[in-house]
Amino acid sequence: MKFKLGAAVAISAMALSGCATITRGTNATFTIETMPSGATVATTNGYGCLATPCTFKMPRKSEFMVTVTKPGYKTYTGSVVTKVAGAGGAAMAGNVLVGGLIGAGVDASSGAMLDLVPNPMKVTLEPEGAPAPANQPNS
Repeated sequence: MKFKLGAAVAISAMALSGCATITRGTNATFTIETMPSGATVATTNGYGCLATPCTFKMPRKSEFMVTVTKPGYKTYTGSVVTKVAGAGGAAMAGNVLVGGLIGAGVDASSGAMLDLVPNPMKVTLEPEGAPAPANQPNS
């Protein structure tokens, strides 16, 4: 009887957890670097730092705007989006192949199969009074 109960608990635990949720977690580190360093960062999801470079532990499923300021430089605003990561997609495929539809749902809703892009966010600040660049790539 104890074996059956233990087996049922183990099967339930496996069915209720997603592969990506277990292997990747629901949070990711997000880093922002600026040139010059020492800029202040604020995000629309409530994170911030007083001097770059800085790193935050963010929910993988969050999309947000980043504002970078430094006296003597133009304010920079950029966006961070999510995309399905290679490892996240593989974990989702594993869920589907093994028949873990519940696990696939957990991975999709928790954001565990996503990555924040760009990460790290690299920003070159423009001095005030300098002409604005056409495009500033975030790599």
